[in-house]
Amino acid sequence: MYICSKYTFMFRAFKTVGKYILLMKRAFARPERVYMYFKQFIKEVDQLGVSSIGIVLLISFFIGAVITLQIKYNIKSPWMPRWTVGYVTREIMLLEFSSSIMCLILAGKVGSNIASELGTMRVTQQIDALETMGINSASYLILPKIISLVTFIPILVTFSIFAGIIGAFATCWMGGIMMATDLEYGLQYVFQDWFVWCGIIKSLFFAFIIASVSAFFGYTVEGGSIEVGKASTNSVVSNSVLILFADLILSKLLTS
Repeated sequence: MYICSKYTFMFRAFKTVGKYILLMKRAFARPERVYMYFKQFIKEVDQLGVSSIGIVLLISFFIGAVITLQIKYNIKSPWMPRWTVGYVTREIMLLEFSSSIMCLILAGKVGSNIASELGTMRVTQQIDALETMGINSASYLILPKIISLVTFIPILVTFSIFAGIIGAFATCWMGGIMMATDLEYGLQYVFQDWFVWCGIIKSLFFAFIIASVSAFFGYTVEGGSIEVGKASTNSVVSNSVLILFADLILSKLLTS
């Protein structure tokens, strides 16, 4: 019985992966009208990217402040230089938070948005109407979302880095926990610009995962409004797992 359930799970997993690949093949088909796709791209950039700037700046600011505060209060060894706080804060923001953790947060906001939108269009037969008119609905609805996220999420990562650094300085200025000059020296100490590019490169892969996986769950919804909610939840969970898995592989490849 255990073996039977194991093979059933594997069959469903391979079936889901196959459906995903076939959908991506349709999504990346050549656009019929480039102008219509460009209009949709601009709309998706505003809806998925620009609307996320506020939450990215807010979260990054407070995370930068909290990281600085925690490191300062937990590193009390007299043998540890004071600028270590700035150095560790910089490494955390560049290598993990501004790319990986921020994309996990965006997977919840943006991913659920995409899955819910496409799922609602599926259950209300709007996608069927596009197919009836001879439009490649997968390409028209999914491709602009993927391109817009892949284009804009690296910008959000850059904003997150700067907001985190400002939050770190704000902790020094307002909290008085250490001199801002010590923090500044630590931020500049042995700086490697490749770490910035690592975060941007990783964010490109994470953006594709968020857009494509969320679109897959929303586009393939079967049923009613309850199934749309389940698709939204499944997309967030799957995005989170895939982002963490991709982060493990990319971190090894880019920093080795």
